[in-house]
Amino acid sequence: PVVAIYSTFFQRALDQIIHDVCLPNLPVTLAIDRGGLVGDDGPTHHGVFDLSFLRFIPNLVIMAPKDENELRHMLHTAILHPGPAAVRYPRGNGEGVAMDETLQRIPLGTGELLREGADILLLPIGNRVPAALEAATGLEKLGIDAAVINPRFVRPLDDALICEWADRTGKVITIEDNVKKGGFGSAILELFAQKNLWTVRTKVLGLPDKFMEHGTQAQLRSKGNIDGPAIIVEALALCGKDC
Repeated sequence: PVVAIYSTFFQRALDQIIHDVCLPNLPVTLAIDRGGLVGDDGPTHHGVFDLSFLRFIPNLVIMAPKDENELRHMLHTAILHPGPAAVRYPRGNGEGVAMDETLQRIPLGTGELLREGADILLLPIGNRVPAALEAATGLEKLGIDAAVINPRFVRPLDDALICEWADRTGKVITIEDNVKKGGFGSAILELFAQKNLWTVRTKVLGLPDKFMEHGTQAQLRSKGNIDGPAIIVEALALCGKDC
């Protein structure tokens, strides 16, 4: 079965997700609509806590697509998965990308390297991928060579790909449309600690420890420091004179 609910309303169903879906490891697809900042619907409808409260649940696969084409493949992957899987996607229009004719099953826990770079690694999740690619283009004009990985999965992570490029560049910025506490960036910090990547300088970009107000998505992403210009500023600060 497929259960499609706004992210903000999934908060009410956490007990059922744990006890009735994930504990018996049932093949349920959770289509999490309006993940992240929703904009005009206001603070009650922002879906900015889901990565944090879903990430700790055993058996649950969590995916976040970079665009509408990848969303289709992730839904296909989730439906074919023999256990519970969540696909988190934002409110709004797609990116306008070309759509593949054939649905593809994405191997669990595999990210994709979108851009190679020697100076810094950008790790955006979900709808922050286009912003990170935009930032990488801007950074190139400033003499900074940024790699970009689309992790695709929050759980399980592509440990090998992420750690390889974190070690290569020595500097990492994670970007998410979720609160910083307990979210995707926290997962990356935990990964680096487990792999003893102590020398990798890491900056987590995410939403602050407060309830976000009403506003357009663009306005709130700017205030939350998770849009393209904010990524450029943080990358420049993290690189300093090293680049």
